[in-house]
Amino acid sequence: MQDLSEEGAATLTVTIGENPPDRLDKALAREVPEEASLSRSRLMKMIAEGDVLFDGTPVTDPKAKVQEGQEYTLILAPAEDYDAKPEAIPLTILYEDADLIVIDKPAGMVVHPAPGSPSGTLVNALLHHCGDTLSGIGGEKRPGIVHRIDKDTTGLLVVAKSDRAHHGLAKQFEDHSVTRHYIALVHGVPDAADPRLRGTRGVSFEAGGIVRIATGLARHKTDRQRQAVVWDGAGRHAVTRARVVETFGGDAAALIDCWLETGRTHQIRVHMAHAGHGLLGDQTYGGRRRLSPKAIGAQAADMGNAFPRQALHAATLGFIHPVTGEALEFESPLPPDMASLTAALRSAR
Repeated sequence: MQDLSEEGAATLTVTIGENPPDRLDKALAREVPEEASLSRSRLMKMIAEGDVLFDGTPVTDPKAKVQEGQEYTLILAPAEDYDAKPEAIPLTILYEDADLIVIDKPAGMVVHPAPGSPSGTLVNALLHHCGDTLSGIGGEKRPGIVHRIDKDTTGLLVVAKSDRAHHGLAKQFEDHSVTRHYIALVHGVPDAADPRLRGTRGVSFEAGGIVRIATGLARHKTDRQRQAVVWDGAGRHAVTRARVVETFGGDAAALIDCWLETGRTHQIRVHMAHAGHGLLGDQTYGGRRRLSPKAIGAQAADMGNAFPRQALHAATLGFIHPVTGEALEFESPLPPDMASLTAALRSAR
């Protein structure tokens, strides 16, 4: 993104990828980075209002044909104001300077206010901690927020305190140059030797036992709170890689390291479920699969089956400081609940 006017509007350049959908609004919905928080309905409104440009000229027809490699410029108005109030919520801060702050988020904390979560969010806590030093690009609703993790996912987030940091970080997320590793506990073991996994569409294998999952992701047709795997150029391109770190009870469960080439809503959760290895505790995508006491013992099985959230932790975050140019990398240990569950699974082995 870059500044467009003195009023603080910004632009986002979107490049159309291969095998694009047959109309502009669908193509943009697939290509815009997740961090931009632009729904298809919002994109259609922007098209109608002349805020989508091709070669400097507004394109106002959502059904306009697109071609691979075309670049569109989106004019982003400031986000609508939201009456977020500072709240004295404790934060675990790993790093802070004049331009950015790195937070280790606990489970249960929503990143920014939204209907149903007007308070108790990371934004409320940041407004109290940082005062008026957060980047204003996101408006009052999302000041400083460059990326998100789910409410019940724990771990690392970087937040921009200055507009110049926000621009630089957003560009790195858009370019997929940010390093993000997640630790997860899953049902079963994603093994390259498994013929079922080898026959799963979108799954391939790389050296070192790495499983690569590449699909489109889009909102579920009937449940708008969920994401679903889609094909043939539909949805947003999403790539997840995973590597088994440790196994439990033979093939009952595994601790895996996942890293993102793209960052889509619920990406790891949806991709691991698609591969047949849903996360422990994931009530949305995990299905009805349960750990067997015969494989790992009653205590570990009970803990795993009763785990109250998806067992997912954003453990590593690396990026180039957008102002100083310094390479930064941060690590967060497993939170107590996942550490206890891992210990129980390990002792049962």
